[in-house]
Amino acid sequence: MEHLKTHIRHTLSKGDREIIIEGPVAPEPLRSFQMHSELDAFRRPKDQHEALIEIAALPEGRIIIAREQDTIVGYVTFHYPDEMERWSQGNMPDLIELGAIEVANDYRSLGLGSKMIRTAFEQEQMERYIVFTTEYYWHWDLKSSGLSVWDYRKMMERLMKTVDMVWYATDDPEICSHPANCLMVRIGKNVPLESEEQFDRIRFQQRFMY
Repeated sequence: MEHLKTHIRHTLSKGDREIIIEGPVAPEPLRSFQMHSELDAFRRPKDQHEALIEIAALPEGRIIIAREQDTIVGYVTFHYPDEMERWSQGNMPDLIELGAIEVANDYRSLGLGSKMIRTAFEQEQMERYIVFTTEYYWHWDLKSSGLSVWDYRKMMERLMKTVDMVWYATDDPEICSHPANCLMVRIGKNVPLESEEQFDRIRFQQRFMY
């Protein structure tokens, strides 16, 4: 499958701050930037920077960033699901995971999360994909946000709904392990019916005998 990537760039001015939202960003430009020290939700900023570069080099990989000058202050990743997870079953070429979204604490009041996600979906780049995200409460920054589990869940739902991602049911054990966890999905308008049916078979795998 050919993965079409159209680079899009927006400028956001907030007072004396000028923030660039752009992507998909290629590996070489990513190397010229540095990570904000607060981008440490998943691993150390330097290690996460290397991970972003690796994802950007994947044929299907997409990295959308928000940056102030040469410092990355937020990012969103898109890639094929991890081979250790059920979502990789069937090796679907048109199933893409919105894997991570992170914004540095000092920039969280600017709406960068929704702006980065919307940028990824501009110019119908994602209409040939089923895009999904798995939301697990143990990945959420409850401490810094000051939100309860349920308020954080509502915030994430609102964020994903900016690109028309909606809640989907599943019997995946990790998602079912806590009621705040959820699966959110957007099916592009050019996705064939057989891909939708295959995704349904991946979502539900429990078999009951009567």
